[in-house]
Amino acid sequence: MTKRLTRQTIGVGLAGAGFIGAAYVESLRRSGIQVLGLAENTREKAHQKAVELGIPRSYASLDDMLGDPDIDVVHLATPNHLHYSQVMAALQAGKHVICEKPLAMNTDESAEMVKLAAERGLVNVVDYNIRMYPLVQQARSMVQNGEIGELFILQGSYMQDWLLLPTDWNWRLESELGGTLRAVSDIGSHWLDLITFITGLRVEEVCADLKVIHPTRKKPTIALETFSGKLLTPEDYIDQPIYNEDYGSILLHYENGTHGILTVSQVSSGRKNRLFFEINGSISSLVWDSENPNELWIGHRAAPNQILLKDPALLSPQARGTASYPGGHSEGFPDTFKQLFIKVYNYILAGDYTKTPDFPTFADGHYEMQVCEGIEHSAKEGKWVKILP
Repeated sequence: MTKRLTRQTIGVGLAGAGFIGAAYVESLRRSGIQVLGLAENTREKAHQKAVELGIPRSYASLDDMLGDPDIDVVHLATPNHLHYSQVMAALQAGKHVICEKPLAMNTDESAEMVKLAAERGLVNVVDYNIRMYPLVQQARSMVQNGEIGELFILQGSYMQDWLLLPTDWNWRLESELGGTLRAVSDIGSHWLDLITFITGLRVEEVCADLKVIHPTRKKPTIALETFSGKLLTPEDYIDQPIYNEDYGSILLHYENGTHGILTVSQVSSGRKNRLFFEINGSISSLVWDSENPNELWIGHRAAPNQILLKDPALLSPQARGTASYPGGHSEGFPDTFKQLFIKVYNYILAGDYTKTPDFPTFADGHYEMQVCEGIEHSAKEGKWVKILP
């Protein structure tokens, strides 16, 4: 007999319980979904993390979790180099999959993921959670309904400082674990996805300039979690050459002749996690800053500029659906995961997988892989590179 999926019966498994994995657990609970099981690379670590997060079951490996018939959906909050094998295994086991970005290490892998998910008829999601800020949704509705006019320029940046120092370290710095691109694929992909989501326009060609600011870093000899900020002594480090970029600037040609520019950096002092975009159109402009996410600036030529505060009563119906609290009650980073998971699990529980999803899928993740590969090729070859459909 087929298991009837409800919020009470659906079995959710998580692989990886670091910074993002823990955020998943909290956000799932806030959206009415309980995590049933947690997989890590050792049974001891899985048990410890499961106890810390209040998850009833723990597994010594992803394969053990996939073998549990009570698990229906798998969330993968694991390093990039594991995504392909883990996604393919989960799909082959008949599980719906929510995967961290970037989806894969290259487009060959991501294309296979898209193909297998479609063949198996399984729900597939890439965690482009920034789409779910209410004022990002508002910007999309304003662009899509013509309030901004013809789009002229799409510009912005994604800046962080957590890898500013040569002693800052994370597994993403190792190309074999994180990929040959880093700042572009790790945070730039969020910006690229967001602009395509808001405007509906895809990138046709790119011209990129990338730079490794710290060609040699100090790698700690003990493991550190992302954003942990632990202090070590000089004896705790070894020299490690770095090959993926700390910084990049990218010229973008979009469909319909629209031009854009993106700057990404993980070495910009004072910028903790700032995604910024400015959309200039023939009627008005829009500006949004993720470090001040409850305001949307609207620029005019012949009238006073405006600042729209996040208030469901003032938002479009599309944007209103991603705002849980009334005006004056801020919503931020954790709320984006909650809103994404509400959409995903409503879709799964409705059971009609022929319906167009209202969340980012593997197809979106594959497209971003195509853009990122074009950016990498452009930087290496010093020329414009077309993004093949």
